[in-house]
Amino acid sequence: MEERERLAFRIGVPLNAIAAFCDRWQVKELALFGSVLREDFGADSDIDMLLRFKSERTPGLFGIARMEREMARLLARKVDLVNRAAIEQSRNYIRRKAILESARVVYAT
Repeated sequence: MEERERLAFRIGVPLNAIAAFCDRWQVKELALFGSVLREDFGADSDIDMLLRFKSERTPGLFGIARMEREMARLLARKVDLVNRAAIEQSRNYIRRKAILESARVVYAT
């Protein structure tokens, strides 16, 4: 089983469902970061996702909220979606480095 399949299995969603979500929302790349990648990930943990969009025109606050609700229903747990461009531009280099170095891609076109 390759890493993407293992990650999809870990969050309990088939890769084709992730691909459908990404196609619908024009997501070029979806990666996981945070506790979902560590041993302390449990039933009460949320899932942190890093998104790279296909174009520079990205969903606004309400669009991201709709995306989070849709993904939360799919995963049956709380989800935090973060735009990769925002992290890449963050002045907090410690946070930026930690997220970007630990992120593991689940879906990419």
